[in-house]
Amino acid sequence: MTDSAGTAPSEVAATRDRTDSVMPIFQERLRVSWWAWPLPLLGAGLMAMQVHMGNPGLRAWLPYVVLMPLAVLGMVWLGRVRVRLSSDEIHVGKAHLPLRFVGEVEVVTSDQKRKALGPELDPAAFVVHRPWVGPMLWMELTDPDDPTPYWLFSVRDPERLKESILKAKAGELAAVAEGS
Repeated sequence: MTDSAGTAPSEVAATRDRTDSVMPIFQERLRVSWWAWPLPLLGAGLMAMQVHMGNPGLRAWLPYVVLMPLAVLGMVWLGRVRVRLSSDEIHVGKAHLPLRFVGEVEVVTSDQKRKALGPELDPAAFVVHRPWVGPMLWMELTDPDDPTPYWLFSVRDPERLKESILKAKAGELAAVAEGS
């Protein structure tokens, strides 16, 4: 039996992301704050008004119908990044990292963010920065085959995520110790 794409159910199950069925320990979507929405909507309205003034009649409403939804879609698109922690892996956007390769974990406060993203930033680091999210989390990578020295990413509750990572790592290390 095959599905509509012509693949067998076992093939579909093999290609499905296994973290879809795992309950996340920590999950957060980095949505754009409510106070950031009025400016793009106002800008889209002003641009539509400029076109409206030059085209009287039925076509005058076309820029509003096009530009306002585009502004909304742009704001939704900017807030699409998700931070998710499962028992053995952390996902930031589309990137994922097994917890066994996570070393030291530090919270970067809003005050320290400028320095961390400026003079102290390693060009090889993995960075996901959202300006509307104040704090960040810094995670050292211990994988010798990975050229990325650390991850630096925005998260609204970095203390809770740090504690969750450390607890998940401790649980993983305990499971490894029991198995050997």
